[in-house]
Amino acid sequence: MTGASKQEPATAPSRDATQASCDEIPAPLPESFSRMTLPPGNPSPIVAVAPANTNPDGAAKTDEGAASSASAKAKSAKTKKKKRKATQQPNNVRKLRQAAMMSKAELARRASVSPLTINRVENGWPCRMDTKRKILEALGLSPSAREEVFGPEPEAS
Repeated sequence: MTGASKQEPATAPSRDATQASCDEIPAPLPESFSRMTLPPGNPSPIVAVAPANTNPDGAAKTDEGAASSASAKAKSAKTKKKKRKATQQPNNVRKLRQAAMMSKAELARRASVSPLTINRVENGWPCRMDTKRKILEALGLSPSAREEVFGPEPEAS
């Protein structure tokens, strides 16, 4: 390794030099920039927005108008497809977990699911069959103990 030269370490600029550069006033823009206009096909970037409590014609909304718009929204929501509402169903997961002296985090780790999933299952919210199988295995139970742990399957309608 002959011929390698040593490099000098970089030095920071002095405080006076940085202060002077910050105090400088930027040069004004060329006059051609101040006369620039948008091409004729482009709309102006400034958009006027009406206040929320006015109608499109600019008149103030009344309580009747607000009530009618709220009822129209409610009607349109009812006409949409109804979602199936999940119902809570009591189970014995919490009792079995506590009997095994296991925390929610430990059960979640052993079952390869999130602690939030364990919390939801213990509160009675429905879960997938695969999740139930994982929880049963993590508790050291066989799949045949499913009904004893999670209760009977709800009837499909």
